[in-house]
Order: sequence, then structure tokens, then C-alpha cells
Amino acid sequence: MTTLALGPQWLDPDYLIETFGLLGVLAIVFAESGLLIGFFLPGDSLLFTTGLLVTTDVIKQDLWLVCTGVAVAAIVGDQVGYLFGRKVGPSLFKRPDSKLFKQENVEKAHEFFEKHGPKSLILARFVPIVRTFTPIIAGVSRMNYRSFIIFNIVGGVMWGTGVTLLGAALGKVDFVHKHIELILIGIVLLSVIPIVIEFLRARSKSKKEAAEAPDRPSAADQQGPRGRHAKR
Repeated sequence: MTTLALGPQWLDPDYLIETFGLLGVLAIVFAESGLLIGFFLPGDSLLFTTGLLVTTDVIKQDLWLVCTGVAVAAIVGDQVGYLFGRKVGPSLFKRPDSKLFKQENVEKAHEFFEKHGPKSLILARFVPIVRTFTPIIAGVSRMNYRSFIIFNIVGGVMWGTGVTLLGAALGKVDFVHKHIELILIGIVLLSVIPIVIEFLRARSKSKKEAAEAPDRPSAADQQGPRGRHAKR
């Protein structure tokens, strides 16, 4: 297999799997699913590559075992994120920015959670960065625990098993083997599209609000002359 041309080598799925094996894959899935430091990890491309390597016998474990392990790691990761959010609470929104932590990531996840409600736990699985912070925001918001467990399990299985099986299925296609680097780059780009769409939508909304602001009458103007002189 060729090396992924995006990002440093230590974020290359092929390198990560060759270096750390299946346990490394499970650890990365766990971290990206609910630990603040895991938002930059290559979840989608890593799972796709894992499925492909199972099909080609580079990873010797059975596919069903790999899928089960990935789903469990994803579910447990979200669980840890939820409990962390419940414990930390609103203080998370006051945490200063650092090289590994950006307040805007928390705000994006919060907006995503507010917009989509409990189902965001499923949808966020397929959106990089957002999938890391959404379970934490669910904990901060003190989402009903039973509902969280249900959506967490459904989302973890759909994402973890689904992307891995996709890699395993396409791993049998010669075209994929010959163009694996382009396939992985395509997966990365596709996973970024929801973020770009949300960014452009938020930017358009901000510009619209800024353009409308000067045209909005002040409270005094709305009251008219009588309103301004009513207290005299």
C-alpha cells in the first residue's frame, strides 16, 4: 500500500496500523470518540483501511471480531466523553485555547447538538472533530442517560462497523488497491464536507445579520417622539 499524502506520517492510517496493530486502531477509535485530545485523529480513513487490510489478510483477525472491537471502542469512548462532560460542566466553555484545544470546536459541537438533538450522537459520528465533542456536550447538557446510551450504541455500531465493512467490501476491488491513496484522500475530503457546509452557512448568516443590523430601528426610534418624552 502507498502512504497517504495528507498530513504527517504518524497520521497515516497505513503507518498507524503497521506500527500499533489492531489494538492501536481500537485505542485511536476510543480516543477520537470522546477524549478532548482525540479530535485530530484519522477515524474514517483509519477504519476504512482497517477493513481493507482484514480482507487482504494483513490483519489476521476475523472481520466480525474487528468490527465488534471497533464498535465497542467507539461506544465506550462516547461514554467516557459523556461522563467527562457531566463532571466538567459549563467550565468547559470557559477553558482557554491551546495548541490542542480550541473553544470554537466546543461551540460548533454545541450548536450541532442543539440543532439535531439526541440524533446528533448518530450524525456526529460521521463528522470529524464534531464526533469528539458531541458526547461531551451531551454530558454538559445532562442529556437523559438512557436516551444517550441508546443513541450512543446505534451511532457507534453504524459508524464503526459501517466504515470498516465498507473498506472490507471495496478491498476486494482491484481498482481500490491500485488507487488506495486517492481513495483515502477522497474519504478525508468527504468527511470534511459537512464541516465546510456548516462553516459557509454560519458565515453567510453572520454577514446577513451584519447587513441587517444598521437597518434595524433602535428602541427609542420605535417608541417615537411620545415614547422618548413620555417620562418628562
